[in-house]
Amino acid sequence: MDLENQQRIKDLAEKEGAENLVVILGGAEAEASGLACETVTNGDPTFAGPLAGVQLGLACYHVVEAEVKKEIDSEVYEEQISMMEMVIDVDAITEEVKKYRDMYSEYKL
Repeated sequence: MDLENQQRIKDLAEKEGAENLVVILGGAEAEASGLACETVTNGDPTFAGPLAGVQLGLACYHVVEAEVKKEIDSEVYEEQISMMEMVIDVDAITEEVKKYRDMYSEYKL
């Protein structure tokens, strides 16, 4: 997650409250998605960005997870996201994001 997005998320969490935010990821790789989830829950593990040492505990999900998928209009999901499901490892991504969410997120959908 780039430094600008880290700052945006930090600012939003301070303004709106962490309990009022949900981070929806869309990365195509499990490791990158897990790293992004870890960043918004437990803090930047590289200690390079605005979230270094900042544990926001945000609810964090990938767009292909069942909890998110059921909240999206089925026609929109089919048009915008379903193709991605054919070329990514949905199970690996879901498992990786869930691992960090379960460890560090204070909030859930």
